[in-house]
Amino acid sequence: MEKINVPIKGMHCRSCELIIEEELLGIPGITKAKVSHKIKSAEIYSTMPISESKIADAIKRSGYEIGVEEENKPWITADPDVYKNLTISALIIIVLYFILKSTGFFDISFNSNSSSLGLALPLVMGLTAGFSTCMALIGGLTFAISSKYSDLHPDATSMQKFRPHLFFNLGRVISFAILGGAIGLLGKVFQLSGATIGLLTIAVSILMLIIGLQLTKISPKISGFSLSLPSGIAKFFGLNKQEKEYNHKNAMLVGALTFFLPCGFTQAMQLYAISSGSFAYGAMIMGLFAIGTMPGLLGIGGLTSFIKGKIAKSFFKFAGVVVIILALFNFSNGWNLTGWTIATGSAKNNQIESNVPIENGVQIAKMTQSTFGYDPDYFVVKKGIPVKWIINSENINTCASSIFMPKMNIRKYLEEGENIIEFTPTEEGTIKFSCSMGMYTGKFSIIN
Repeated sequence: MEKINVPIKGMHCRSCELIIEEELLGIPGITKAKVSHKIKSAEIYSTMPISESKIADAIKRSGYEIGVEEENKPWITADPDVYKNLTISALIIIVLYFILKSTGFFDISFNSNSSSLGLALPLVMGLTAGFSTCMALIGGLTFAISSKYSDLHPDATSMQKFRPHLFFNLGRVISFAILGGAIGLLGKVFQLSGATIGLLTIAVSILMLIIGLQLTKISPKISGFSLSLPSGIAKFFGLNKQEKEYNHKNAMLVGALTFFLPCGFTQAMQLYAISSGSFAYGAMIMGLFAIGTMPGLLGIGGLTSFIKGKIAKSFFKFAGVVVIILALFNFSNGWNLTGWTIATGSAKNNQIESNVPIENGVQIAKMTQSTFGYDPDYFVVKKGIPVKWIINSENINTCASSIFMPKMNIRKYLEEGENIIEFTPTEEGTIKFSCSMGMYTGKFSIIN
């Protein structure tokens, strides 16, 4: 038996090891191949002499190469195969987007008389939310984590890969029920400000972006970066921070914390729970809503759990591109929720004319809120004159029905029909408003 040690560049996880081992074992004469991404090498055992070129070709077919790993990894890879796979993935995503858009998939909404549904309403709202664009944040986070887990554990069975999602949703249901009961009892005490929710969304988006970049393999520097809880927090929750597996406590904790992430449907149900004034009803409302979202979230987890073999390598690059797109989308939404604005240079607001009428000393801004946002979504009003913002809500069971205007400290869940919000702008500039997820936006320009 002949033993050969070969240094290999580009490995970062157990998935890399298995892919290389599979290719090496396909070479006649090789009986055993033990690859380690930790020491960046392979131990090859053969019953006959094997040429270095055959070994090099097998490793190259796996997407790696013979050589010593660089100590200072570059931020951007120079591997043309990575860019080829990413281009193909991007084209597939574009085609899928237009297909889904043409079939009306992104326009899923639910509109019915809530008083006739009672406790069935949160369950139906959850089912709707689980398959709509308002799950871009939570669904995107689930997709990122599940894809990363499956990529790092290709040798796990489909059920082993799927089990964390069961615990994720279990933690989500328990958390929603308990906290739903709490806000039902205590009301608005548990409501976070729009700016706080915006910052949470941005933080989660950055996490998703890191995972997406790791899945695409476009950045060797980021691929070697691992995220873990601070030791104090990990110890408090009884989590072993050295544990590389996604254990059940981790999955349940992440699921529980999604209660605080923005989703228009979630915000609507939280306000519904607050209005109940009861711990029991608040718990049932939010618990049923979380149960309703399970089919959509478990579907995402199941998709990544059953991807195996050589197709997995391409799939996880595709998943990485999807996660990056969702991360950027949610980052933009989070930015909108904070109410922050970017200076636009030397534009003078006093050169713009007001586009709202003044009646009895009050500026009247009329807007319609539908399933798909606001119309109109831009108003020019004068500084120092009270504004009466009249909003006609055509569908309250949508993300757009929850209005956030952080700069004026306005947060209102619209009722069906006419809603009135009043405020007085005191300085020139721009006041942004959005839905509770930051997806549908608009603004008031304040002129002198």
